[in-house]
Amino acid sequence: MTERPMPKDPRVQALIKHAMQSKVTRRTLLATAGAGAVVAGLAACAPGGSSAISPAKDTSASEKTLRWANWPLYIDVDDAGAYPTLVAFQEQSGITVDYQEAISSNEDFYAVVKDQLELGQDIGYDLMTLTDYFAARMVRRGVVQPIDMAAMPNVKANLSPALANITYDPGRQYSIPWQSGLTGLGWNNADFPGGMTSIDELWDPLLKGKITLLNSWTDTIGLIMQSQGVNIDESWGQDQFDAALEVVKKQVADRQVRAFTGNNYSEEFASGNITAAMVWSGDLFIMNTEAQSDKYGFAVPEKGGYLWSDNFMIPMGAPHKANAEELINYYYDPAVAAQVAAYVNFITPVVGAQEEMMKFDPALASNPLIFPDAATLARSHAFRQLTPEEDSAYSIAFEKAKVA
Repeated sequence: MTERPMPKDPRVQALIKHAMQSKVTRRTLLATAGAGAVVAGLAACAPGGSSAISPAKDTSASEKTLRWANWPLYIDVDDAGAYPTLVAFQEQSGITVDYQEAISSNEDFYAVVKDQLELGQDIGYDLMTLTDYFAARMVRRGVVQPIDMAAMPNVKANLSPALANITYDPGRQYSIPWQSGLTGLGWNNADFPGGMTSIDELWDPLLKGKITLLNSWTDTIGLIMQSQGVNIDESWGQDQFDAALEVVKKQVADRQVRAFTGNNYSEEFASGNITAAMVWSGDLFIMNTEAQSDKYGFAVPEKGGYLWSDNFMIPMGAPHKANAEELINYYYDPAVAAQVAAYVNFITPVVGAQEEMMKFDPALASNPLIFPDAATLARSHAFRQLTPEEDSAYSIAFEKAKVA
């Protein structure tokens, strides 16, 4: 990656500098949630779902306020600690936003709000930003309000077709993507000048002890299942999961795998402990920026990568639904989405954001880790909707396999 001039807009300069300096990311926090938290969260989301509850009365017309729970370092921030796009929204809409970095993991957040959420009471937030696998549980349990697409013309016009439908929420009735990312292969270009195309390359005996896999079972098992020819967003069952899990067990037993990590694999790469890994796309951008070169490569495997999103959702007890929809619609303005993408370095779900970014930073707008092409997205998939029993059983089985 060559040095490029900073954009003239000082606000955008601050966004990019912040992204380059930042070590802790939203994916770090997600991946480092302990196994105990995972199991506890699954137990809390036991089968059966909530009894029927009704949406709260919407008081948006008389109360121009909004409370938003998001992950740390997951929106544009300037040097004064303000959120430029959020400030602009408040000035434009007259809605005062109480923005809280309240989500350190999906499970931990749910543990705090679950009692009120399950009863349809106000949890203290009108918007929450949850990852696909947890968003699916919220839809299944009936604790989130349907979202009015007619009230969000920007979403209707600009939501990426690749994300417009998902198995747990066809037509996006309850969830709207905030940011997305890809799970694939990462490597040191000095060791793999020709790059990598297959998960199977990680199992080369020459790489013994020089690779890492991901802590998240959906990422790791998702890639392995696809390498075995399974369409993870379609019909599959216990046999296919077990076949992928056996690969994990074997590579652990053979000491092929150095560790299971979050994005602290960046430290393993930097120290020379590993040469290849399962990684998240946004991290490779930051790693190359810090190295001030194209030191690391990334690719979605030819047989399939894992596509994930964090999603806007409105709790059933939230009293400011229309205000929340106005904010979601605002962030689907391509110019606004481009500013956010310049800071967070994940995949924006907003069509047109790339063209807007071209206006202030053509090099950044051309980065395939932020704006993957259609062919890359076409071979990137998310899991089909899991039953509560599958969700729990697969998570627990993977945790055991990691220490087999």
